[in-house]
Amino acid sequence: MRRRNFITLIGGAAVVWPIAAHGQQPERMRRIGILLAGTPTSFAPRANAFVQGLRELGYVEDKTVAFEWKWGEDRTERLPQLAEELVRLDVDLILTGGTPAAKALKSATRTVPIVMAIIGDPVAVGLVQSLARPGGNATGFSIVAPDLSGKRLQLLKELLPGLSSVAAISTVTNPQAPIEFKETQAALRH
Repeated sequence: MRRRNFITLIGGAAVVWPIAAHGQQPERMRRIGILLAGTPTSFAPRANAFVQGLRELGYVEDKTVAFEWKWGEDRTERLPQLAEELVRLDVDLILTGGTPAAKALKSATRTVPIVMAIIGDPVAVGLVQSLARPGGNATGFSIVAPDLSGKRLQLLKELLPGLSSVAAISTVTNPQAPIEFKETQAALRH
């Protein structure tokens, strides 16, 4: 073996050895906080699907991942306190569903990553800067697009051509409600 090849081999081994040894260390258990406005019963199908999905990806509860569940019990006024509790638990990430819970988390932390689902318009309620580049510590997806209010009314008129009035029901404590109502009113005028 030539000297240059030997030095390269030893130098490469010196670099790779610590990486390989480090890679063999047991990975620390990740902690995921979950804040939901409802009850364990009302969210059971979604919660079970979430845990099962992680299991299929190799994350096993109490072996490779721990969950810290916080339930609002259908009382949105509890969400800020529960959000602060999750932050104090020093979780690696917080998953949430619903605009009220996401707003409570955003107020409680600017550093813990927040993954949002079942959110109205996260830009309009100030959770992210934009959908393309959320910025900050929150990301996720929106299931409601207020600008679709016009399309919904158009479809309703096509289904019921003689339609002369429309009623809208909303949850007043949901920060998304005024935004959707405004968009619906605008669509009615056209």
